[in-house]
Amino acid sequence: MTVQIIARDGEPEYAVLPWADYQALLQAAGQQRAVVPSAPAPAANRARLEQLQALREAKGLSPEGLARSVGISPHYLAMIESGERQPDAAILRSLAWELGLEGWS
Repeated sequence: MTVQIIARDGEPEYAVLPWADYQALLQAAGQQRAVVPSAPAPAANRARLEQLQALREAKGLSPEGLARSVGISPHYLAMIESGERQPDAAILRSLAWELGLEGWS
């Protein structure tokens, strides 16, 4: 088992270990295996992301302007608009704010 100890002020604070070792420890302790849930974007958000470029253009915003106001790079905005990347909740909220959309989280 490979464990990394992270200390603060000279005192151990965290132990980091490989996922397989963690699962083995849980099993040895008689607990269920931990599952990491994936959280895909809600369907409504996906539909809006597919229309992001059209929404941006309808507001008369340039890709560079929208990206900078949201706090991301124009390249990252282009990847979101093309569907290559799924933005996190904070970026979704910023995009909704800048585009004047409600209910986009």
